[in-house]
Amino acid sequence: MFDQSQIQEFKEAFTIMDQNRDGFIDKEDLRDTFAALGRINVKNEELEAMVKEAPGPINFTVFLTMFGEKLKGTDPEETILHAFKVFDTEGKGFVKADFIKERLMTQADRFSEEEVKQMFAAFPPDVCGNLDYRNLCYVITHGEEKD
Repeated sequence: MFDQSQIQEFKEAFTIMDQNRDGFIDKEDLRDTFAALGRINVKNEELEAMVKEAPGPINFTVFLTMFGEKLKGTDPEETILHAFKVFDTEGKGFVKADFIKERLMTQADRFSEEEVKQMFAAFPPDVCGNLDYRNLCYVITHGEEKD
């Protein structure tokens, strides 16, 4: 499912999230991880929902399997790129972040304000307010930015 370098990256991520170093990720580990990322007031229900996605305690094997299942459902890079290109009529490789925000909040599976903030925190627009969708698509499908 993953090559050796990807497995190593997942292992590093697991180790960072396993805040108490007991070999399992639980609600408290998730709460601590969110706090380390600056998100302090995470609701218990939200943490419980995350933990309930796993079939049992979340050790590294379960963690890796869950990521594999999540990534398996991701559309191919070309499909995601094509969706963005529809909005990039000049073919510049970027779209205005405000435009994407509006579309995400008003079309199909609508994003909340918080979800949009989280997306832009993880992948911020440039100083001109442009979103580099080519790089975003690469990150969505490969899990890391191009060099």
